[in-house]
Amino acid sequence: MTKKPKKKRFEVKEDETIDACLSRIFEEGYMPVRRMEKPVFQEVNKNGKIEKIPVKQQIIFETKLK
Repeated sequence: MTKKPKKKRFEVKEDETIDACLSRIFEEGYMPVRRMEKPVFQEVNKNGKIEKIPVKQQIIFETKLK
């Protein structure tokens, strides 16, 4: 039997809802402790300058073993 890590990060996938991700977390025996959101940027060349524009938010849950 392999030992599960005490802490694990779960990322909400592209085609997944937050509720589906939380269900996946609980099925694996973890409990969410913290929710983080990171912006995802895309580099666009405008008038010879490279600008970063936000495209979407990446949601990550930090969890701990129950």
